[in-house]
Amino acid sequence: MTLELKAMELLDGQGAAAPPRRNGELVFGAPWESRIFGLTMLLHKAGLFDWDDFRTLLIEEIRSWEAQHPDGRGWSYYERWQSAFETLLANRGLCNAEELARRSAALAARPEGHDH
Repeated sequence: MTLELKAMELLDGQGAAAPPRRNGELVFGAPWESRIFGLTMLLHKAGLFDWDDFRTLLIEEIRSWEAQHPDGRGWSYYERWQSAFETLLANRGLCNAEELARRSAALAARPEGHDH
């Protein structure tokens, strides 16, 4: 099975790590969500990490968030995805926490409408 097929098979699954869907299609609430998803898939396809490693981090991130927010308020699937992805990048030495913070701050400082 190719890396791409394995990732897509896992994405089609059920459970805590399964992305939000509507009528079977992935749902993104904002452009950044589809971008973080796409970037994750691209780096996985390039062979920079094993999908099961990312999936495990995502499940851990979701469980941790749920334990800290029993009322569920403020839930964002893709914020959990982003946290898991950032942990994966740091664990693999692909991008450290300081670099992520610097880049995030630079993106956040962009004027509205310049989010691409």
